[in-house]
Amino acid sequence: MNIRAGWLIAACFGAAACSDTVPQEEPDMASEGDAGTDAGAMDSAMDDAGASDGPTTYLAEVWADNWSAMYVGDVLVMEDSVPITTERSFNAEVFTFDATPPFQLNVVLKDYIENDSGLEYIGERNQQMGDGGYIAQLTDMSSGEVALVSNADWRCLTIHEAPLNTDCEGDANPLETCLSEISDEPEGWYAADFDDSAWVAASVYSEAEVSPRLGYDEITWNTDAELIWGADLQTHNTVLCRVTVR
Repeated sequence: MNIRAGWLIAACFGAAACSDTVPQEEPDMASEGDAGTDAGAMDSAMDDAGASDGPTTYLAEVWADNWSAMYVGDVLVMEDSVPITTERSFNAEVFTFDATPPFQLNVVLKDYIENDSGLEYIGERNQQMGDGGYIAQLTDMSSGEVALVSNADWRCLTIHEAPLNTDCEGDANPLETCLSEISDEPEGWYAADFDDSAWVAASVYSEAEVSPRLGYDEITWNTDAELIWGADLQTHNTVLCRVTVR
């Protein structure tokens, strides 16, 4: 009762109808039962209002060698601004998005390859296998707390692996001699209830192994954020990863 009275007084101070020129009516004591019903309805409405805080705004910071896209469920919230067809693309992306936790975060990671051989600079003196790398962190902008970092908790699946026979790296016609294992994205993998039990934990790598550059140093990474990829930095060319943000 005291809380409700305080709320009415506060509302009255902000309303012109509460001036001294307006006569104040005495409450109808005979309708106490009805008043109790109205009070219960008000309490319920206030409880309902407090139960829905709405979506949270997140600041996302990512770096990829060479390319990444991020989805909340199946909704695209970021695609690398530099096309995957661009050689030597190592860049950071900083952006915001709104989502209501818990939600499913999904990323597609790609290393640049010239074709399905898994090689780059084909026909040039530096023909070689490339290598990947990815790091990400999400910050809750209302609290300033880091809500998620990339680490071995992420579940990943490699859908393009080449070359399986790495000794083809120097061949003149690598598309003919390099072996590959390529599959489509699993149907429905964006969904929160997708069964990823056959997927594996993301592999974690050191800065020395990935050699991140061009944008990586422009971001202050949380000490728990780790560089991740598939099980092989050089031959795993397209990797899908999933994690739940709570």
